Amino acid sequence: MLEVGARATTQPAPPRVLFEALDQPHRDPSRPWLELLDDEVEPVVVEASAPHLLVWSSLWTARPDARVRLELTAAGAGSRLRWVLLVDEPEPEAPLLGHLRQRLNQLINANLRYSLGQ
Repeated sequence: MLEVGARATTQPAPPRVLFEALDQPHRDPSRPWLELLDDEVEPVVVEASAPHLLVWSSLWTARPDARVRLELTAAGAGSRLRWVLLVDEPEPEAPLLGHLRQRLNQLINANLRYSLGQ
């Protein structure tokens, strides 16, 4: 698989809490964060090693081959979360690739972060 995007940021929660939120995105209905668009589907966890690694199946009907690797490490009282977008060849065209990256940033680095209180 090709790595076509990655980003790392800090999150306010420790790795075990983030792992649970990523593994079971709807576990706390009072804190929704995985709000999907019409062209997206619920990801399935295809690999996990608690509390440091999750791999999701594709979120996008346009690229069912995509995988999202989520790497978690402790960072002070919180975590460092790195997402990596992986796809089979051929690499997505620039407009689609930009959309996929932007959506991961929105879901992980905005929605999830805000649901955890930052």
